[in-house]
Amino acid sequence: MYKLVTKRVLSDVSTLFEVEAPLVARKAKPGQFIILRIDEKGERIPLTIADSDPERGTVTIIFQEVGLTTKCLAKKEAGEYIADFVGPLGKPMEFPEHPGRIIAVGGGVGIAPIYPKVKGFYQAGMDVFSIIGARTKDFLILEDEMRLVSKELHVCTDDGSYGRHGFVSDVLQNFLADGEQIAEIIAVGPLPMMRAIVNQTRPYGVKTVVSLNPIMVDGTGMCGACRVTVAGKTKFTCVDGPVFDGHQVDFDELVARSRMYQTEEKQALGHCRCGCGGEK
Repeated sequence: MYKLVTKRVLSDVSTLFEVEAPLVARKAKPGQFIILRIDEKGERIPLTIADSDPERGTVTIIFQEVGLTTKCLAKKEAGEYIADFVGPLGKPMEFPEHPGRIIAVGGGVGIAPIYPKVKGFYQAGMDVFSIIGARTKDFLILEDEMRLVSKELHVCTDDGSYGRHGFVSDVLQNFLADGEQIAEIIAVGPLPMMRAIVNQTRPYGVKTVVSLNPIMVDGTGMCGACRVTVAGKTKFTCVDGPVFDGHQVDFDELVARSRMYQTEEKQALGHCRCGCGGEK
């Protein structure tokens, strides 16, 4: 069992937990993730390691309530326990090979997983220009944390309720057009956003990486649930990723696979018995 040490509500739908997991905290690196289960009958879900503290033996996770498990997890309180917390999994983040600016783009739920990557670049002495956005102000998270580890932080909302009125791609276009050398762009967020960013940067020939979070079960490459086609070859997000060259990812296939269990997910929410809505 793993103790939930600290809870912080970031927004109406986003929650942060510090989890007591000393073995994971000792080995965790930026870009890696964990897989957790709330209880023995629960599903396994992957979550990015947002931060870790080897001395305290804690790992920070941040999640948005998008399905049954995340809604039930959000109902937990500090001092309670969850059944499984496995990690660190996946390959750590790689640093750019060439000099230049690093542009980090985080949209909505993608702000949480992009934060540890930006922090890793910052700790390595690199300048990161960050862009974060969400549908409305209420969905923006980690603004203060992102500002501390970014040379510049640009904030935007789709509806103009906070920051710049527009999309993250609008701000990114300014960087692409100004002629300054860009070493790498990293984009994390909903699949439509990442696909749009990849298509936007392709004509410029700027290396653009994305961090994927597909359906995942075991986290060791055995089940194949997280497979994705990259450069025409099958890769497994849990062991080959989660970060891939965005220009080589088959987003059409990825989007189609992400919709495979929408009906089952809705049915599960309708029969929730964890106190997070639905039938009791």
